[in-house]
Amino acid sequence: MKEKSLTSKREPVRLFLMVLPCIIFVFIFSYLPLRGWLYAFYNYKPGLNLFDCEFVGFNNFTKMFANPIMRQKLIEVLRNTLAMAGMGILFSPTGPIFAIFLNEMRSRRYRRVLQTFTTLPHFVSWVIMYSVVFFMLSTDAGFVNNLLMSLGLIDTPIMFLMSTDNIWLKMQIYATWKEMGWGAIIYLAAIAGIDSELYIAATVDGANNFQKIWYITIPGILPAYFVMLIIACGNFLNISMEQFLVFQNAMNKEYTDVLDLYVYNTGLGRGGNISYATAIGMTKSIIAVLMFAFVNRLSKTVRGYSIF
Repeated sequence: MKEKSLTSKREPVRLFLMVLPCIIFVFIFSYLPLRGWLYAFYNYKPGLNLFDCEFVGFNNFTKMFANPIMRQKLIEVLRNTLAMAGMGILFSPTGPIFAIFLNEMRSRRYRRVLQTFTTLPHFVSWVIMYSVVFFMLSTDAGFVNNLLMSLGLIDTPIMFLMSTDNIWLKMQIYATWKEMGWGAIIYLAAIAGIDSELYIAATVDGANNFQKIWYITIPGILPAYFVMLIIACGNFLNISMEQFLVFQNAMNKEYTDVLDLYVYNTGLGRGGNISYATAIGMTKSIIAVLMFAFVNRLSKTVRGYSIF
């Protein structure tokens, strides 16, 4: 009895020690960099000590709305960011749908092959992805244009990569292609956690495959989907800049300049203003935290569940 009591007392300590490396990792790479927010309150000049530079208070924050040109640019960047974030939310069901499709495949061999090929793009950089897309869609050697011309469907090559038509949709399709297989993993785990006796009972009651999916599988993965949706809403403004950095060109820049890319170009581009870029990034982070708290609270009110 004493031994059991001693073991139960040590259990929280053991669990804490298991989590401790993750806590240290998050502290070093997520919280320590927050000291860089100090740059937003100074007129920082590269090469100088931060505290030797002029303290300007909230001047870098008010500068965002200082003149019509800067306001117009900020509105344009926010429009692109919100549009791409909205497209991400709109396409979010592709992960669970693809997971259900994989789960329904009867051949394990083909399922593993398909899952491997759809997951691999996640581990490939956007530079490589752009090279693949360029090989497919370029006007000179792209096989899509060559195929359409050989079939007589078009007379001149279509400038897919330079055109601004449906540019946000095209960017989202590229992102879905890259991340769909990886995003389906968590839903496959959720499906694996559904009690198999539910499917057996449904079979006994005469349910077909579609009815099993509709009444068992989908309700079983909905909690995981809503958790991922809440996280996505919390990261609403955190649109990865790497994709837009490689796909951006002079023709589509007006529609592909998202917030993170704007911060990058403002801070590290020619004549970059690190302090102003820090202020924009800081504002974005604060808004993202508020949005996450709002969506989490909404989930708690509507569904009775929340992340924290």
